[in-house]
Amino acid sequence: MGVEFPYGKVRPPSPWLLERAPSGESAGSAAWACFLLDERALVRVRGPDSAPFLLGLLTNELPLPGPAAGEASTSARSGYAHFLNVQGRTLYDVILYGLPEGSHEQPTFLLECDSAVLDALQRHLVLHKIRRRVTVEPCPELRVWAVLPCAPKEAGRAVLLQEKAECTTILTRDPRTARMGWRLLSQDEGSALVLGGRLGDLQDYHRHRYQQGVPEGVHDLPPGVALPLESNLAFMNGVSFTKGCYIGQELTARTHHMGVIRKRLFPVQLSGPLPVGSIAPGTSVLTKSGQAAGKYRAGLGDVGLALLRSEKIKGPLHIRTSESGLVALTASVPDWWPTSTK
Repeated sequence: MGVEFPYGKVRPPSPWLLERAPSGESAGSAAWACFLLDERALVRVRGPDSAPFLLGLLTNELPLPGPAAGEASTSARSGYAHFLNVQGRTLYDVILYGLPEGSHEQPTFLLECDSAVLDALQRHLVLHKIRRRVTVEPCPELRVWAVLPCAPKEAGRAVLLQEKAECTTILTRDPRTARMGWRLLSQDEGSALVLGGRLGDLQDYHRHRYQQGVPEGVHDLPPGVALPLESNLAFMNGVSFTKGCYIGQELTARTHHMGVIRKRLFPVQLSGPLPVGSIAPGTSVLTKSGQAAGKYRAGLGDVGLALLRSEKIKGPLHIRTSESGLVALTASVPDWWPTSTK
């Protein structure tokens, strides 16, 4: 049983990986599924002023490298944050990696972003660099992998790498939620580096992500449109309300302190005849009586995300498609969300 939440029923952890194990492969033969995320890219920001430079642009504190849990040596740390425009709307969602400093190295951070906005993010950083001693450059030599457990109960277990893993390999827990497993950055094949790892189907990764209500990239968080708190940035450990100033802070801080967030991105399940292709982003979600409840944002097949008014999600909802058909929509509350919010 999940905990009670003001919005309604709680979605339990999804056993998707266990159910989708390839034929002939038992659940015990692979502990981890490794997904190559080609639609994610990396930007390297390095230099003596890299930390204060990024702090003035990001919604969150920086993940400074330090001792890993149970280890004496320093390791990379990860964090989650958004870049906002001056109106306080999301431009880019990023996972940040703080890299350990060698005796002669400068402070260095890697920013994982949607590859579709790689150039735009670099231009955004260079625009605000001014006289900062900072270098901004792409990092194409590393590939981004998601590593998820093949059984939900193993979500808290540590990933072990093969001894042949190079020192350039970076492995950290996904900072957004334990439900999203681990992030692996490497030049090599991720599934070959992880003990008990197998190559996963990318569609399975996105289905799992949508079922857990985790937005990622420009389709889920349209630049200049999405609002960070409506996008559950606080739930995903992506904002600090005590850090110094950053671009777009005013609206975010005011919304938080007012304590009223009427709409949120919810994971949704679709049922009924789906239109050819997919449901268009921005399609209205309606109540049984035809009142507006929100808008569909993005998805894959019968799962996705919708920006909905919180008080409307308990009742029957539907979408009217271009073929004049009705698609039923059921919203749920992920079990990893807090039991109460401001």
